[in-house]
Amino acid sequence: MKLSEMIITETMTILEAMERLDKNGTKVLFLQSNGKLEAALTDGDIRRYILTGKELTARVSEAANYQPKYLEVQNRRRATVFMKQHHIEAVPIVNESMEIASISLLDSSIIVTTKDKVDIPIVMMAGGLGTRLYPYTKVLPKPLIPVGENPIAEIIINKFCNYGCHRFFMIVNHKKNMIKAYFNEIEKKYELEFIDENKPLGTGGGLSLMKGKLKETFFLSNCDTLIEEDIAKIYELHKNEGNMITMICSLKNFTIPYGVIDIGENGDIANIREKPNLTFFTNTGCYVVEPEVLEYLEHDTPIGFPDILERLKKEGKKVGVYPISECSWMDMGQLDELEKMRNRLELQY
Repeated sequence: MKLSEMIITETMTILEAMERLDKNGTKVLFLQSNGKLEAALTDGDIRRYILTGKELTARVSEAANYQPKYLEVQNRRRATVFMKQHHIEAVPIVNESMEIASISLLDSSIIVTTKDKVDIPIVMMAGGLGTRLYPYTKVLPKPLIPVGENPIAEIIINKFCNYGCHRFFMIVNHKKNMIKAYFNEIEKKYELEFIDENKPLGTGGGLSLMKGKLKETFFLSNCDTLIEEDIAKIYELHKNEGNMITMICSLKNFTIPYGVIDIGENGDIANIREKPNLTFFTNTGCYVVEPEVLEYLEHDTPIGFPDILERLKKEGKKVGVYPISECSWMDMGQLDELEKMRNRLELQY
C-alpha cells in the first residue's frame, strides 16, 4: 500500500473517507495540513459521527481526532509495542517537522489473535422459500446454497465462531429436513438446535418460537447475510447505549442510470440532474436483541421484525443503529448479489 493512500486532507468528506477506508482495507486515515500531521480518523470516529445524525457530506474535520498518537523517526522500532499498548492498528512516524515519513501497521495475524471475544447466542432465520434465488432454491433450501466450498449458513456460523460464539439456534421450515441432515452429518465445534416453524411466520413470528429458550442478549441474523464487522464492538455499543434492539445498517451508494428531471410549479423544468448518486443506510437484517423483546411477540403469529421495531419505538423503547460500510455487508438474497459474494469470498480465501 502506498503512503499516500492513508493520508487525506481536511477537504475530504466523511463519505469519501469511508470509501477510502473500504478501498484500503485499513481502519484509520491520517489528516495532513500544509504537509504536517494534524489528526487521525478511524472507522470508530466515523461511526460515532454518523450516530449523531449529521450529514455524510460534511468534511472529515467534523469527526477527526486532533490529538493523534504518533512516533518520532528515532523511535520507529517501538512501533509494534506502541500500537499494542494503545490498542491501535497503525501509527504515523513523523520527522522533526511533523511530516509523515512512514506509517507502521500492526501485523494482521496479531489483530486476529487479540480481538475481543463475545459469547452470545445466535438465532438464524432459515425458514424462507428463497424465491429470489430460483432456480437454485428449487433444488436446495437457501441456507445450503454453496458459496465456494461451503453453504452460506455454515459460513455465517463459522464467522460468529471466530468471535467466540458457540450456541446457535436455527429456525427452519422450507426443506428443513435437508438442512437438518447436512448439519447433523458434519463435524461441529458448536452447539446447534433446530426450531421447527410449521407455517410461515415472518422474522418476528419465527422469533416467537424462541420464548422460554433465551434469557440473555442474542444476535439475530438472516441465513443469507454475511457481516464482516467486529461482533464484539457491535455488542459493546448495544450495551453501552442501553438499546432494546440494535439494527446493523450498511451504507449504500446507488447511481440512478438516467437523467432525473425536477418539474417546477408551472410544468417547466426546474432542474436536470444527470445520473445522480444516492447515498443512504439500509437494514442488513441483522440485529442485537435483548430477551425482553420476546415478550412482545405473540406465539405462532405471523409478523415481520421491522413491525416489532416500530411497536417498541412507539412504546418509548430504545432502538439503536450500528452503521457499517458498504464493503462490510454481503447479501446473497438475489442472484446477482450471490455471484458478487462468491467472487469476494474467493478472493479472501
